[in-house]
Formats: sequence, C-alpha cells, structure tokens
Amino acid sequence: MLRVLGVDPGLTRCGVGVVEVTPNRRARLVHVTVVRTPADMALEQRLVLIAAGIAEQIEEHRPDAVAVERVFAQANVRTVMGTAQASGLALHAAAVRGIPVGLHTPSEVKAAVTGYGNADKKQVQAMIARILGLAEAPKPADAADALALAVCHAWRLGAPDQVGVQSGSLTPAQRAWRDAQAGTGGRSTSSPLAQAAAAAAAAGRSGAGQRASSGTSAAARRLGA
Repeated sequence: MLRVLGVDPGLTRCGVGVVEVTPNRRARLVHVTVVRTPADMALEQRLVLIAAGIAEQIEEHRPDAVAVERVFAQANVRTVMGTAQASGLALHAAAVRGIPVGLHTPSEVKAAVTGYGNADKKQVQAMIARILGLAEAPKPADAADALALAVCHAWRLGAPDQVGVQSGSLTPAQRAWRDAQAGTGGRSTSSPLAQAAAAAAAAGRSGAGQRASSGTSAAARRLGA
C-alpha cells in the first residue's frame, strides 16, 4: 500500500489530499482538506499559514511520497507567483523530511484520471469521486485537484524517471509497491479506469498528447469523462 499526499498550491486556497493506492492501482481516500488564507493578510503571514498547514498534514498522515502541481506560465503573473510560492512551501516541507516529490502538470493529471488532457474541473471532480468510491465529488475544486495529483503520482510511480523520482531515493514502501506492480508478469491487474488512464499517459509520452487515439477517447467516454 502506497500513501501519497497531493498538494494543489495556491495562496487563497491550497488543496491537500491524501490517498492510499494498492499495487493494482485501487485507490482510497485517507484525508482531504484546504488550507485557506485571507486575501487582505500580509503575504509573508499567508505563507506562514500555508507552510504550517502543509506541514501539519504531512506530520499527521506520514506519506511515502508528495505530489505537487508543476507551475507553468500563465497570462496572470500575480496568480502564477502565488502558486509558485505555495508550491515552494510544499517542496520544502517534503524535502526537509526526506520525502520524495513528484511534479505533474495539470494536463498530465487530467489525462491520468480522466483519459483526456483537456478535461474541465467538473470532469476531474466526477472521476476522482468515482476512482475513490465517493458519493459526491470533493469540494472545492482545489480539494479534488489535490487528490487527483496524488492519484496521478501513485499510478505513474511504476516508472520513477517519469515523475522526477530516482530509483535510489524511493522509500521502502515505494519500492515494495513498484516491485509488487512489476510482479504481475506483464499482465494488467488494473481496473478498467486505471487501464484507460495508463493508455492516455502512454499516448501523452509518445507525443500524441491531446491528439489521443479514438480508442482511448472511446474508453474515456465509457467511463463518463
């Protein structure tokens, strides 16, 4: 069983979600929350609150890995700066505790959980609810995004080079999870949802990206993406 803590960084709302995933990629919810800070608070104080909130979740849930959204350029520079600052806090919190970190772009996460790299937030929320067996989608969207990051990281951990984690830095739990996954002898034990996600991720790595094959798209439609 692998435990991953996902962080959807942000200044006003920072989503933090924890999931446990078995070698056959079955996932269950452990905990999810959103660290909030008021917009009228001084920036340095907001960062203190976010850092404390992330650290608290790591200390309480003791994850084997931390997954953080990879910051990318947007038109709104202020939003990017805030996201980058919160992301740095998550990276620091994991690093000082010796926890391996994976960085994933929003498109990678969407492709992993919905089979489509351009899925909207409602689709991500709906699929995360289905993956985790929840009656309804986690809210707000930051919470669902944090869980999606954690699930994406766990599903892709079978290939450490793909998630920015070197084999030598894997924790014992991560190595056991990877070895158990490899022990299937090449036979997929994943759920249909995980199989569709793996196909989408493979398409993205081969350069197909958003031009997914009709087969993958059909699989995603059958799953309600």
